[in-house]
Amino acid sequence: MTPRNVPSFLPRVIAAVGLFVTLCGAAPALWAAGFLGVDLPPPLAARNVVDTYWDTPVDDPYRFLENTKDPAVQTWMKAQADATDAILARLPARGALLARIAEIDRAAPAAVSDVRRTASGRLFYLRRNATDNQFKLVYRDTAAGPDVVLVDPEALAKATGQPHAIGGFTPSPDGRLVAYAISSGGTEIGTQHVLDVASGKEVDRPIPAVRGNGAVSWLPSGKGYFYFRLKLDWASLPATERFQDNLRYLRMLGAPGEDPAVFGPGVHADVSVPRSAYGYVFPIADTPLAASLVTDGVKREQSLYLADLAEVLAGKARWRKVFGEEALVTETTIAGGWVYVKTAAQAPRYRVLRMPLASPDLAKAEVVVPAGDDVVMQAGAARDALYVTQRQGPVTRLLRVSHRAGATPQPVELPGQGQVDLMFTDPQQDGAVFRLSAWTRASTLHTAEPAKAGTGGAAAVAVVAVQALPLISPARFDAPEGLMAREVRVKSHDGVEVPVSIISRADLKLDGRNPTLLYGYGAYGNTETPGWSPRLLAWLERGGVFVIAHVRGGGVFGDAWHRAGQKTTKPNTWKDGIAAAEWLIAQRYTAPDRLAIMGGSAGGIFVGRAFTARPDLFAAAVVSVGNTDLVRSETRANGIANIHEYGSVKKEDEFRALLEMSPYANTRDGVKYPALLFEHGVNDSRVDVWMTLKTASRLAAATSSGKPVLQRLEYDGGHGVGSTREQAQRRTADRWAFLLWQFGLDKPAP
Repeated sequence: MTPRNVPSFLPRVIAAVGLFVTLCGAAPALWAAGFLGVDLPPPLAARNVVDTYWDTPVDDPYRFLENTKDPAVQTWMKAQADATDAILARLPARGALLARIAEIDRAAPAAVSDVRRTASGRLFYLRRNATDNQFKLVYRDTAAGPDVVLVDPEALAKATGQPHAIGGFTPSPDGRLVAYAISSGGTEIGTQHVLDVASGKEVDRPIPAVRGNGAVSWLPSGKGYFYFRLKLDWASLPATERFQDNLRYLRMLGAPGEDPAVFGPGVHADVSVPRSAYGYVFPIADTPLAASLVTDGVKREQSLYLADLAEVLAGKARWRKVFGEEALVTETTIAGGWVYVKTAAQAPRYRVLRMPLASPDLAKAEVVVPAGDDVVMQAGAARDALYVTQRQGPVTRLLRVSHRAGATPQPVELPGQGQVDLMFTDPQQDGAVFRLSAWTRASTLHTAEPAKAGTGGAAAVAVVAVQALPLISPARFDAPEGLMAREVRVKSHDGVEVPVSIISRADLKLDGRNPTLLYGYGAYGNTETPGWSPRLLAWLERGGVFVIAHVRGGGVFGDAWHRAGQKTTKPNTWKDGIAAAEWLIAQRYTAPDRLAIMGGSAGGIFVGRAFTARPDLFAAAVVSVGNTDLVRSETRANGIANIHEYGSVKKEDEFRALLEMSPYANTRDGVKYPALLFEHGVNDSRVDVWMTLKTASRLAAATSSGKPVLQRLEYDGGHGVGSTREQAQRRTADRWAFLLWQFGLDKPAP
């Protein structure tokens, strides 16, 4: 972010405004520039481009903002960011909110994520202590042992001036080595390294152009691994080519020369893989086989291939297809001689099947967890059994199925009710590591281990012992008193009931005056599962209500719920959100002048189309790293992979769906739009920042409400993954203060 020094920044903004009026012409007449004594630069003058799809002309007045390298665009962006920072810094409530959020954060001794365990019992995970600004990679030799820091991104941040973050890591089977990916500035594209755990030294040359979490799959010997990277010249390629042709490579530690590609588009003539597909290659434990799980872009459906590991290592693999996308398999896990799959075939809320690895045939697969009203969420195979999470309304249960024919699922007794997330299972280790959480209670880490009884011969599994994993100590705000969570169903436009979760203070009065934020996502079949964020407390303490609408396009009711908000059915996503807003007003939780709506990334469609369709319902809206120009979506680097979710302009029905779901295309002149806060990291590699630049400009030029359209641009941030503690604190404080300002509740302190 840019400095919040208001006096020094103002001359730059005034100069920038003058420059752009000279370059681009007068600002639109409807633009209201002054807020809290700060002038926002007006939108640049429109330069309309008209594209015609299927005999339909589509206006694109701000196409030129897609060129973010244009010096004029860069200067205007910086002026927008500086002005927005200055306005937010002047909000009366912001200082107190930021101080409170920082106090809440400091009260937690640590935050822990991504726990991994090796056969020796060594634990690897990401940890951020109360005084840290970023997560560090640490390990413990035992659960009760001391932390040993392996990688500290803050040291790199101090050396380079850019925030760094660990994307992901994978320890070797024996825990002696660990591979990890690290990137800077929120780009999520960085470098992969391998460390010797004992010495902390690198053992091999780093691998560039690694995107995402950098997950690798180690060979059983620990002498090499399979990994994924982009083309080395990816940054110089046309946008739509940068993330295509994703290949898996083999790295043998210390081996010179280029790493051979082992799977991916064009690698094997007899294996047809789409250019936007990813193939995750891994050895199958205790067998001579390797597997490749293939997903095409953002599709959930997988394909499975098998080959002899020795042939893969020799570059002579003959991959055998077990099943393709038509099987509707969304999760595959292998252990105990079985291939387990979670599938939507004949099961809109999923079921789990298994087939013998020696002769895998889905047509003859055994049903392990049958289809029903409950939604199968996760499946992970360990050495002793398969572990499955199954959602029953707001509660998730943990099931265990032993690796024997005819075994039935057995529930695991948990220390409390809530959301269960499988964090780790391994086919060479017994048990599972999982997290238990709730809307108003911080998550706790646990292990589920088979407790064996009997002497001599093969011991029989008697029970599953669940134990707390003592990686973090309880914190002051883990379970604040005086809060409550409600679960309700709201009828949408077509009579379908949509689940809605409401978090508030327990003393909430239904008087129609509560400041309320409605959040939704609704894409990719993802589910907003219960979890507590202590920073939310700063909103709830001021009487705020936080509402999650589990709209169609998400996965709260499984595969069918996802498909009911995808491509041509996408309008259900924002119409479900509108129905939730109307219900909140009718039930007197709030009123339009105290109601805001928020969505991020793919949720930009949810929030953007809700307030463009019904601007009268909302006083404000927050659009975070939003995908808001859907007609142009597939022209960006990450757009090809997302065609499966949104559609393509190359098909008439999907083009019309894209046009309908695009907030940018559905903005109309002279409409009284709510106050708008756009948040975006300039280095975002998932949703390009020009989505915000174009949509915010269009809305600023069109609105007749006189309310602000702010662009909060982080120059050292991206999509939000890997944000530092300070970045997250500032972003949250700005968000809460902006909403209270628009609700007329922006007082300095509670």
